[in-house]
Amino acid sequence: MGLNIRGRSFLTLLDYTPEEIEYLIDLGAEFKRMKRCGVEHKWLSDKQIVLLFEKTSTRTRCSFEVGARDLGMGVTFLDPGSSQMGKKESLADTAKVLGRLYDGIEYRGFKQSVVEDLAKYSGVPVWNGLTDDFHPTQMLADMLTAREEFGRDLRGRKLTFFGDARNNVANSLMVACAKLGLHYCACGPKELMPSEALIEKCCAIAAETGAELEFTDDPACGARDCDILYTDIWLSMGEPAELWEQRIALLRPYQVNGALIAQAKPTAIFLHCLPAFHDRNTTVGEEIYERFGLEAMEVTDEVFLGPQARQFREAENRMHTIKAVLWATLQ
Repeated sequence: MGLNIRGRSFLTLLDYTPEEIEYLIDLGAEFKRMKRCGVEHKWLSDKQIVLLFEKTSTRTRCSFEVGARDLGMGVTFLDPGSSQMGKKESLADTAKVLGRLYDGIEYRGFKQSVVEDLAKYSGVPVWNGLTDDFHPTQMLADMLTAREEFGRDLRGRKLTFFGDARNNVANSLMVACAKLGLHYCACGPKELMPSEALIEKCCAIAAETGAELEFTDDPACGARDCDILYTDIWLSMGEPAELWEQRIALLRPYQVNGALIAQAKPTAIFLHCLPAFHDRNTTVGEEIYERFGLEAMEVTDEVFLGPQARQFREAENRMHTIKAVLWATLQ
């Protein structure tokens, strides 16, 4: 753990070396051990951070708040109605003010350019809690969860993302797998594949790390020899509800269900960044059932509640790995 990333922003895993990513995952595992053993670690009691949320969140907000307070920091939360950013005050001006008041800034919202500009103008570390393009803090939790299942060396393990393979989670999974030497498979409709520009970047990384990248529209191919089956909701936050009918028609064959997971390795696990539409116990879930007759969407209860599901451990690991990012960049 001899690497030093103090003062750096965490905007996308493309900015980090495999060794630096491994360092953050190692650090997350150590914070998890300390938390469970009751070892106090208020090492940043002189720091203050601000959380800027343009998109709602459960896991990201709670993970940043609990993680920061475990480290002894003060935390300010600003939702879209609590800041003048982009309305009465330019993004650059807001960033400069916040950089003088706080030691670090978290942003969760839409454009990747916003989190990049916050880092450019604030003068303090900025952390990407999710944009339309990337979700890097989720990746650290995912890889820690995979390590807990398969051991520290994940090279060669096959992770398949089923669904909209060009959303922020799928983009970040491809980057993470390329960086860490995994076999990444994007399994979805041809029209929902990652951008050629990002594929090109990841192929160049994979050539150096020994990772393998695969792209298929065949669910059976995606599940074959798979160690980790991953999916996400079929309509990303901010996309219009009018797209549900089109997206369901495209993605229904990529639902992670009992028949699909049976085609993977017997030791395979299921991951999901959450929230998940695995039943009708949500407003959206019930509306989709009434309109389309679907009891579940991207994953069925059989898998979500089954013995191979690890999504709640994965959700907990968000907090431990976010804490690692906070400490490593602010220490």
